[in-house]
Amino acid sequence: MPEVLLPITIAWPLLAACLLLMAGGRVPGSVQLPAILAVIVEMTLLGVTLSTVRGGRVVHFVAGWRVNDGRGVGIVLVGDSTGVSIGLLAAVLTGAASLFGWRYFESGDVRYHVLVLIFLGAMVGYALSGDLFDLFVFFELMGVAAFALTAIKVEEPRSVQGGFNFAIVNSAGAYLTLTGVALLYARTGRLGLAQLGMALDGQRADVLIRLSFVLVCTGWLVKAAVVPFHFWLADAHAVAPAPVCVLLSGIMAPLGVYGVVRTYSTVFAGALEHAVFSRMLLVFGTLTAVLGTLMCLLQRHVKRLLAYSTIAHIGVLLLLAAGHGPALWFYLVGHAGVKGALFLIAGVLLSEHGDIDEFGLFGKGSSFLGAVFVLGSLALAGLPPFAIGLGKSALEQGPVWQLVMVAAVSALTAGAVLRAGLRIFFGLGRPPEGREDSERTSGEGERPEGRTVLPKASMTMRAAVAILVLIGLGAGVVPGSAGLAGQSGAALLEHSGYLGAIGSRPISSSGTAAPVWSLTGALVGIGSAAFASLIALGALWRRPSQGGGRRLTSWLHAVHSGHVGDYITWLLIGVLVLGVTVMA
Repeated sequence: MPEVLLPITIAWPLLAACLLLMAGGRVPGSVQLPAILAVIVEMTLLGVTLSTVRGGRVVHFVAGWRVNDGRGVGIVLVGDSTGVSIGLLAAVLTGAASLFGWRYFESGDVRYHVLVLIFLGAMVGYALSGDLFDLFVFFELMGVAAFALTAIKVEEPRSVQGGFNFAIVNSAGAYLTLTGVALLYARTGRLGLAQLGMALDGQRADVLIRLSFVLVCTGWLVKAAVVPFHFWLADAHAVAPAPVCVLLSGIMAPLGVYGVVRTYSTVFAGALEHAVFSRMLLVFGTLTAVLGTLMCLLQRHVKRLLAYSTIAHIGVLLLLAAGHGPALWFYLVGHAGVKGALFLIAGVLLSEHGDIDEFGLFGKGSSFLGAVFVLGSLALAGLPPFAIGLGKSALEQGPVWQLVMVAAVSALTAGAVLRAGLRIFFGLGRPPEGREDSERTSGEGERPEGRTVLPKASMTMRAAVAILVLIGLGAGVVPGSAGLAGQSGAALLEHSGYLGAIGSRPISSSGTAAPVWSLTGALVGIGSAAFASLIALGALWRRPSQGGGRRLTSWLHAVHSGHVGDYITWLLIGVLVLGVTVMA
């Protein structure tokens, strides 16, 4: 029975974490291999599950507590192409991060591997949950594991501060989400996504329904680092170990976008107009893409630079989420692979040189990793045949300004990443005249994350980088990926089919047409990559800006102050803007 696999895929990483914790203290230094094997088992379970649900949807009622007359108190797990493929992506990224960490960390720290497995179980549970309250539960479990992984270097004040900001801002968003869940339960007496959707179908979207939508989505938007809920993300990425950044940037933040779309399409689509939802995505997607791009261009701390690039690409995901489900799948998988590889290379730089400053690393990188870094930078711009470019090409069917904006965002962020790569690995551009900058975090003097300086990257570290690059490339060219993307897009956006899933039989889903490579799409991708190259080369030899540009730079750095009180203030402003967007 395929539905039996659903709880197993959630329980296995959590059980493995418990077993590893019990055995790790007795057999020191031997936890890396068991941790990797546990992730491989999870990948196998999810792969088998995906093969059974493709084109359909299966439901598992935990402990047999089934729905009766649209009501139920049991835990519901729903497996479809969207949720299972996202869970599989989380497992693959975790496997690559664990492989990279085999030689990256000085010794087998059982706490790290236990937290990673808990993190994986929470992400899979979030992707498969068919109950709004359980979405919140897995959201919180995901957050607790991520907070601890971010601040795992407790002996360093910067690590603790980054983890603290992460925890406070995300916890505030979670409380608002829980309040929204409580309002819906008070209104309907139901918590299942399908049951809530049935209760709200045909109702007028009054103030309570709109308010509950705003509150529930706030937590998901915070997790996705959508502007102005984004401030925690760069602080967390700057201090988290590079393998953890792969998970935070590659899958955890996009899961926030998944939560927003899944919640609307299943619960609110029958009551709240799609035009309101599209307007919300358009407003916040544009803000996120633009501000993320500006901040990315201003960074010299390599991990912060990559983090702000993630924020900009989350903005693009929001624009695609309005109705381009298959394109959203391509973009998500492509970005996860490429960005994960770039973060791992940043980790290698930090371990080899004890520095993560673009200026301080001038001309110090290796040629192999440099070539991969440059290729990854161009892939972020949408270079064919990487999946990011294929996902972006879906915007050809929409307003021209959206395609132009997304192409510009991709080119500018890729140009910033490429600038850093050319300077670090190939010594191009003006030699840095000084490293002092009162406004920007440089990354100078940071301690290696593995607690030791590596002479060079090991084979397992290089293999992990290569695997992630191949994921970003393969999703755009492997036969069958278009079919999976089409089925995932249909499963994510449909309303009536999901509501029908409260039955015990698989519900078929015909899928939607996935984007395919076209001449226009390929030319847009090539043009974005060429524009990114020009931006990078121009930045390498330009002189520091003065006047209005300098004032804007100072203001942006001042806003991103690092003070958690400021971040909470911006969160409340974001809730107000979200409320006005939905209530209007």
